[in-house]
Amino acid sequence: MPDFKRVCIITGASSGIGAALAIEAARRGYRLALSARNTAKLSEVASQCRVLGSEVLEVTADVAVEADCRRLIHETVSIFGQIDVLINNAGISMRALLRDLHVDVLRQVMDTNFWGTVYCTHAALPYLLERKGSVVGISSIAGFKGLPGRTGYSASKFAMHGFLESLRCENLKTGLHVLIACPGYTASNIRKAALNADGNTQGETPRDEARMMQPDEVARIVLNAIEQRRMYSVMSFQGKLAVWLNKWFPRLADVLTYRAIAKEPDSPFR
Repeated sequence: MPDFKRVCIITGASSGIGAALAIEAARRGYRLALSARNTAKLSEVASQCRVLGSEVLEVTADVAVEADCRRLIHETVSIFGQIDVLINNAGISMRALLRDLHVDVLRQVMDTNFWGTVYCTHAALPYLLERKGSVVGISSIAGFKGLPGRTGYSASKFAMHGFLESLRCENLKTGLHVLIACPGYTASNIRKAALNADGNTQGETPRDEARMMQPDEVARIVLNAIEQRRMYSVMSFQGKLAVWLNKWFPRLADVLTYRAIAKEPDSPFR
């Protein structure tokens, strides 16, 4: 039976991978602090976790706002007294050529994906160090290989990787665990909510959702990687191949990446 001693914070927990992470963590006996901007959807996920026997704190927050992140950490410690795992999952994407988009789109993506990770991790770090806990960044192959038409998204994930790798190196002797987790294309809301050149949401995804990884599969892999205290988890063959090619054959990686993006139904390269 679960003992419900460990405490896990999950940002972006109202849908997709975040919701699946919450449900999987509840099954594994975590007490949960769940955060998202959408209060109604967050409550639905929290209810599912409570049915599984987990104690759940709901915090409506925007990780792009530093004060919201610090409030999330403060409320978690006030209720549970500790933090064992912080999963920085909240994120947004974008889809447009750099020449066509407004620079504020890049800033918005960076504020959520990078600064949201920084704000939450910085506020939670003292408590994670006390427990020799885990900091997790839900990232993407876009953090290893820049993707055309997704300059802001790739930049934010590269920045996340650099931040988390530096944090890991700083804490080689403290017992802090840092995981960078990179799912393949996953059936989730992030592409529908992706920003276009004007900063509006893209709407329906151009990809076939049925052929993608499912959020519950991603959640199981991430929780296993946390328990195994792994440094990286690249979850698809396509992703592993992209990382390998970009390391050893970067020109070829550019060509193949361009061709793959160009095949998308509404690719900006058509």
